[in-house]
Amino acid sequence: MLNKLPATVLTFTKRIRRDDRGAAMVEYGLLLFFIAIAVIGVLVVLGPQIANLFQQVSDAL
Repeated sequence: MLNKLPATVLTFTKRIRRDDRGAAMVEYGLLLFFIAIAVIGVLVVLGPQIANLFQQVSDAL
């Protein structure tokens, strides 16, 4: 039984390395995370200016 263990482990590790079913989900998650960080950064920087613009439009009406 122990003499088959290295071959079994080798077969199992090869199967794991070929299995990339979850890789796409991780990539999409990272992409979504970075997009969200960029949007939050833009809103923090431009937020007061946009609020001021809306206030000016509201005051003009």
